[in-house]
Amino acid sequence: MSVGDRDYKQIVRDAIDDLGEDIQLKIDTKDSNTIYLNEATRCLRRSFYDRTDPVDTEQTQFNKVLGGLFRKMKAHSTMGAYDMTGGLTLKGQVDMIKEDVVLIFRSIPRFPDNPVPVDILYVNACMWMFDKIEGVIVYITPDGKEESFVTNRNQKMFEEVIRRSKVLHDLLVRKNDDPKAKPPIVEPSLDCLDCQYYERCYIRKKQGKQITISSLSVSYTHLTLPTNREV
Repeated sequence: MSVGDRDYKQIVRDAIDDLGEDIQLKIDTKDSNTIYLNEATRCLRRSFYDRTDPVDTEQTQFNKVLGGLFRKMKAHSTMGAYDMTGGLTLKGQVDMIKEDVVLIFRSIPRFPDNPVPVDILYVNACMWMFDKIEGVIVYITPDGKEESFVTNRNQKMFEEVIRRSKVLHDLLVRKNDDPKAKPPIVEPSLDCLDCQYYERCYIRKKQGKQITISSLSVSYTHLTLPTNREV
């Protein structure tokens, strides 16, 4: 994979070879003036619940191992920040910066045809935070294969992340003032299926009553239509 004079495959290989120092992202749930990229780019309702009424999740063994591996990567800079209006700060952790290219690594069951939208928003915001113009999303499957997508910095996408960050901040402040304040709106996606808050947004899992086509059928045999005079 190469664009222009750059060999991105080699950049990715060199980045993986530079595994080293442990980097752990910690979120202060009480600091509503600081919003993190992983919160702003994914479902805002999920991020809201993680701060206000969290439910622990159990990761797969593969994600545990791979997640630990990614957190051990060296980077020229690891945590970036962007000052928004009103004393708000957006922070984001980049997995690695190699030769002025921002890299993020994601575990995935199978390669997508296009980059996952959440990942595009994330790597784009990192490029703005670290003042870089190129980014690479690296997907790794359980069998150890990798596929990468190259992207350039985009202002409109970053503005959308800023907007979402401010929305989350406002809702967190309301929650602090009023325990009965409403959460963000539901953002339906395939990620909902594995979300620990699924039942807060939809129905109880695996308890829906089956409905057959025959049960919905209606007999019109004895139905009498009104005449014009009866209307």
